[in-house]
Amino acid sequence: MALEQGQRAPDFSAKNDAGKEISLSGFRGRKVVLYFYPKDDTPGCVKEACSFRDDVRKLAAKGAVVVGISPDSVESHKKFRKKHGLNFSLVSDAGNGVSKAYGVWKKKNFMGKEFMGVERTTFIIDEDGMIKKIFLHVNPEGHSIDVLNCLESV
Repeated sequence: MALEQGQRAPDFSAKNDAGKEISLSGFRGRKVVLYFYPKDDTPGCVKEACSFRDDVRKLAAKGAVVVGISPDSVESHKKFRKKHGLNFSLVSDAGNGVSKAYGVWKKKNFMGKEFMGVERTTFIIDEDGMIKKIFLHVNPEGHSIDVLNCLESV
């Protein structure tokens, strides 16, 4: 069942790129930009991550913290974060449990091959843990600006 705006965001607990266990409930009192992406260090994912990196101060000024999630390992996230100077946490969803809870683990098709993977999706979650906005089928180019503009009304 797909999540909708106005619903409570599913809580989760998973390791970030530093190997530290974090949870959504640990961010209560702050807005969270929770973005799901398919794979570390691929072209679209680099564009999206770097746009959030470049706009993280503006997002923070709106009271938001950025958290990226993909199925990659803690070690992969650590390398990705360092290589691109990312200034926010990346969460390892190695078992895809968080992606499934958020409804972004889907059947995909690439070059005629079907497989399961993360559909690029962003959730804006308010200070009380409620979903305020869902961006589906995200275009990584300039996505952080769309999120920033949306935070003005959240």
